[in-house]
Order: sequence, then C-alpha cells, then structure tokens
Amino acid sequence: MYLCTGTKDISYEELKALVGKSPNLILIDVRSEEEVAKGHIPGCTNIPLDTVETAFAMNPDEFKAKYGIKKPQLDAPELVFSCQTGRRSGLAIGKVQQLGYVTARNYTGGYSEWSKKEGK
Repeated sequence: MYLCTGTKDISYEELKALVGKSPNLILIDVRSEEEVAKGHIPGCTNIPLDTVETAFAMNPDEFKAKYGIKKPQLDAPELVFSCQTGRRSGLAIGKVQQLGYVTARNYTGGYSEWSKKEGK
C-alpha cells in the first residue's frame, strides 16, 4: 500500500480552528475502537482503517445507520482523516480517493500531536 500522491495535509492549528466550530467538519479517526476509547479528538467518527473502503462505498442510508453521521459528499470541503501519527490516515485517504473523494485531508500530527498540544 502506498500513500496517494496529492494528499493535502491539515495542521493542528487548522484543525483546531474547525473542531467544535465548523458545521461542515467531518473528522474520521481510522484507529481501532480500542485506541479511540483511550482518547480521541472531539467530534470524530471512528471508522477503522480496514473498514474505510467498505464504509465509503456504502449508500448514504447505510452509512448514516452504521456511523450516525451523514455520508460525506465526494467534494466535502472539510473531510479530514486522522489516526495516531498520520500514517494510517494517509493510507485511508488513498482508499477514499480511489472512490472519488478528491478533497480529503490528512491530519498528519494525529492524536499523538493533538493530545500533547491539548495537554491530555
């Protein structure tokens, strides 16, 4: 597996400005349920990496029923993927780009950076 080229990154500062403030932010945490249970960025939706492709190929009703949020549009302006350090979220973006999600961004600092900067 390779990271998809052309991936746009989002910094801690950019993401912090969106969390809890932007109604358009769709933050997907691709870590395991166990990892997310130990701590996560507020407002994230957990879709583990090994299920990302299946999840984003679902029809909108199935997606909403399973994850509790509206399925993002292909050109969703604030679709952000995160994990612990940015590697798995980069792989997830490669998968969703193949499905047509052209604007997905990677929070490369991941929960590791977020928790340090948030003092958790």
